[in-house]
Amino acid sequence: MEASVILPILKKKLAFLSGGKDRRSGLILTIPLCLEQTNMDELSVTLDYLLSIPSEKCKARGFTVIVDGRKSQWNVVKTVVVMLQVILVSANKLTRYIEPCQLTEDFGGSLTYDHMDWLNKRLVFEKFTKESTSLLDELALINNGSDKGNQQEKERSVDLNFLPSVDPETVLQTGHELLSELQQRRFNGSDGGVSWSPMDDELLAQPQVMKLLDSLREQYTRYQEVCRQRSKRTQLEEIQQKVMQVVNWLEGPGSEQLRAQWGIGDSIRASQALQQKHEEIESQHSEWFAVYVELNQQIAALLNAGDEEDLVELKSLQQQLSDVCYRQASQLEFRQNLLQAALEFHGVAQDLSQQLDGLLGMLCVDVAPADGASIQQTLKLLEEKLKSVDVGLQGLREKGQGLLDQISNQASWAYGKDVTIENKENVDHIQGVMEDMQLRKQRCEDMVDVRRLKMLQMVQLFKCEEDAAQAVEWLSELLDALLKTHIRLGDDAQETKVLLEKHRKFVDVAQSTYDYGRQLLQATVVLCQSLRCTSRSSGDTLPRLNRVWKQFTIASEERVHRLEMAIAFHSNAEKILQDCPEEPEAINDEEQFDEIEAVGKSLLDRLTVPVVYPDGTEQYFGSPSDMASTAEHIRDRMKLVNLKRQQLRHPEMVTTES
Repeated sequence: MEASVILPILKKKLAFLSGGKDRRSGLILTIPLCLEQTNMDELSVTLDYLLSIPSEKCKARGFTVIVDGRKSQWNVVKTVVVMLQVILVSANKLTRYIEPCQLTEDFGGSLTYDHMDWLNKRLVFEKFTKESTSLLDELALINNGSDKGNQQEKERSVDLNFLPSVDPETVLQTGHELLSELQQRRFNGSDGGVSWSPMDDELLAQPQVMKLLDSLREQYTRYQEVCRQRSKRTQLEEIQQKVMQVVNWLEGPGSEQLRAQWGIGDSIRASQALQQKHEEIESQHSEWFAVYVELNQQIAALLNAGDEEDLVELKSLQQQLSDVCYRQASQLEFRQNLLQAALEFHGVAQDLSQQLDGLLGMLCVDVAPADGASIQQTLKLLEEKLKSVDVGLQGLREKGQGLLDQISNQASWAYGKDVTIENKENVDHIQGVMEDMQLRKQRCEDMVDVRRLKMLQMVQLFKCEEDAAQAVEWLSELLDALLKTHIRLGDDAQETKVLLEKHRKFVDVAQSTYDYGRQLLQATVVLCQSLRCTSRSSGDTLPRLNRVWKQFTIASEERVHRLEMAIAFHSNAEKILQDCPEEPEAINDEEQFDEIEAVGKSLLDRLTVPVVYPDGTEQYFGSPSDMASTAEHIRDRMKLVNLKRQQLRHPEMVTTES
């Protein structure tokens, strides 16, 4: 029977054990009857409960029952006395049997007793006893079950069935507080003086509380170890579950995502789209890699503080997790590098394509340069663009070869399947791009060669036109020099012959200049036919060249006639003027004098006649003063000849004058 069950009855204080003892060390049971009618059943229940508290040893010493009927009716007292079969004595005779110190104040004693305090402590004790006993059974069941079925415990998860119904810490704290009060003899609530607590020793059995506490501590320590083992096992199972989740995802959906992404794209935009898709895949993988980092830290912590029996399993989990994560990370990195290389390859290919388009556009536009300098500038620009294309093509080959090397290094383990077919498509695409660029570059080179030849021909055309114009200028300058500086006819026959020889050489130079100009103009005609264009200057240069040459020829012929007449004049004059006694008959020939005079006059007349060109224009040799000087010299010669003639006719005149 528990106090909590009959608590309302116990609170009525129908009977109580004050803790006092008689002279035989028997316990004193007090029944305080009151004016109200006492319920015998409740009294019987109270007595049964109180008599169940002492130990058997204590019960063997008997009880002293004090029935206090001073405040009750006699018939009630009589009924109780008959029921208990006790001896009636007066209150003043109690000291014969009981020491005053063992009696409460109601009977003139000094023993202090607080019924409610006792009842509360009794409730605490019974609650502690009940809870601790139940807890001990539960802990023993848990601990023993853990010891017997340790292997089975490892194979099933922990649930609420393995938790005790009450908190062991609370029960232990309650027991320690109860033990502390028992040890301090405060069960009756007395703070000073000599008091005897019914909870002490025989009634509540302080050793029983201590024994319960010791058992509880022992079982609780074992229980804590069991919980620690279960917690460790639970943590290990959770880690194992998470590890398998990570592994299953990486080897399942994660690998499937990478298997589906094998292309490199056929343009910058396509490669960028693949990169964006790969970043999304990496983002999903990053979440699982974060779980991997956390799990790795947890496993490392368990390895540092774990038991040897768990080390092998933990290391195996750690190794499995690391292998899968590193393999998947390597696949992601390889894919990222491959896409970056593909993006760079397509970028170089696009730049090269634009350069080829620009070069082709430049080659498709017909050129109409103004001069040779413009052509040279255009040729230089073409060469620079072609060189830039060469550099771009070389860069494309390097990028393409690097990309091919990466693809060739892609083993079947990278995606968990044979990637030969997919790689062949990528390889064919890369090689196709490089071959196409090579063909386009070759076509552009061929067109550049044609354009270069055309432009060089244009340079030659312009050069021929410029040189032909220059030949006309030179011929004009020669004509001008002929008319302005080639004036003298010589002072004697010898000098005139020298002048004639020089004039012939001068004419040869002019002839070479004219021939050179004619050849240049003929070359311009051929070049224009080759270039299918019209010469800008050959239309007027050739007439100019022919006109100047005609003028030069006329002036040259006139110059030759004059020099030849001057030679004839000077030669005949010199023969007459020289003393030739051995040929007097020759000197005396009047016909010679007449011929000389006629040649001289003819020469003088010719000096006054201008050169008339086919267009009707006239041009004189030298200035009037130059002509006058030349004519004066001829006249002087003619005078000498006439004087010689006079001398031959009238020798006496010469003597007289002498």
